[in-house]
Amino acid sequence: MQKVSFPHHSVRMVGNLFLPANLDRTKKHPAIVVTHPFGGVKEQAAGLYAQKLAEQGFITLAFDASHYGESGGEPRQAEVPTDRVEDIRCAVDYLSNHPQVDAQRIGALGICAGGGYTMNAAQTEHRIKAAAGISTFDVGTARREGVGGTISFETRMKRLEEIAQQRSREARGEPVRYISFLPESDAEAAANPSVTYREGYDYYMKIARHPHSTGKYAFTSLGFQMAFFPFEQMETISPRPILLVAGSKADTLFMSQAAYHKAKEPRELFMVPGASHIDLYYKPEFVPGVVMKLKAFFGKALK
Repeated sequence: MQKVSFPHHSVRMVGNLFLPANLDRTKKHPAIVVTHPFGGVKEQAAGLYAQKLAEQGFITLAFDASHYGESGGEPRQAEVPTDRVEDIRCAVDYLSNHPQVDAQRIGALGICAGGGYTMNAAQTEHRIKAAAGISTFDVGTARREGVGGTISFETRMKRLEEIAQQRSREARGEPVRYISFLPESDAEAAANPSVTYREGYDYYMKIARHPHSTGKYAFTSLGFQMAFFPFEQMETISPRPILLVAGSKADTLFMSQAAYHKAKEPRELFMVPGASHIDLYYKPEFVPGVVMKLKAFFGKALK
């Protein structure tokens, strides 16, 4: 693994580049950009899949999104979908100029919100020759309606008014306000109606805890999330192939299904029996099978 950096306009991005063992440096090889979930960092699920796919012969790049981890960008932990999509383009910039990468054989993989951002990027970024999502998450729908329709229109309007007032405060020089995207205690997690958020708390706060992944994000970026519609032009990815991997028990399965139904062929929705949304991030009973599916998908698409 090599620590690398590349620009996102004036922001310095930092990533981990994984090269296959015994890489033939006299040739150019296929490569995959791997995008982490909402609030995550490159050392978590994205790094795991990047490493596993490198073991299958692909050059892979897992990077910290702008505003997160070792990458630059202020305020910290600002989850702005347009920035996240541009991050992917900039990662493709880097790979397309790497001496061991075949610029005509670059794919993109995203996990959770990273899957939504990846699908959105592929709609207009034609250097992405194949796009895959694991537990793909639609940030826009989640912030407008909630997972399972738990947010009313009135609640959304109230929250947008709060965002407006907070922007004015921060413009006056007051501190950035941060809110949690996860439950904040065991008791709060146990009471949350969403399996994804309950298991997400365990993953981020216990199993894969990392100092750069705080469980919080800049409150004012919530407005940008509400305005994001990641799947609106899924049909424009065709004829480049799409793979959506989802757990059969995921309460976010409807998001992968929505992306699939908006896409045109070639497309596939690959169901992992018995898996939840978070299970596909790390569990050894599920990850190897997903990696083999990704190997076959990208192996065919980037041959």
